Amino acid sequence: MNWVARNLCGKISHMNPGVLSLTLALAMHHSIAGVYDNGREVTIEGVVAEYHFVNPHPFIVVNVNSERWTLELDNLSELVEVGMTKDTLKAGDRVVVRGSPARTKPPLGLYVRKLDRAADGFRYEQVGRSPRVQFPSK
Repeated sequence: MNWVARNLCGKISHMNPGVLSLTLALAMHHSIAGVYDNGREVTIEGVVAEYHFVNPHPFIVVNVNSERWTLELDNLSELVEVGMTKDTLKAGDRVVVRGSPARTKPPLGLYVRKLDRAADGFRYEQVGRSPRVQFPSK
């Protein structure tokens, strides 16, 4: 049983909404290595269905053949620092993505290490602990 289940079951309805939100946000934030297998890499190609530029980690939902993959990016504040916005990716964008697969079976999730949008040359890359972005030339 995880920390959230042990410590919050039966108590949630009695908590202050602000305290509850903060508690759940901290509990839900995860170690990348705990959720994704950093020892393996998977490459997928598909079409962006959804792009959520949200805190703490923006994510992309990509249709790959008949499967929907959820792709997690670095934290929001670092993406903003390198120039990404809510408009950087759009539904319909064709992307090739390489990353660490989720530990779930089947994985259907990646922590993105590299994302290319060949149509215009956009590239997102996780370099060490920091994101690097190459925007298309205008």
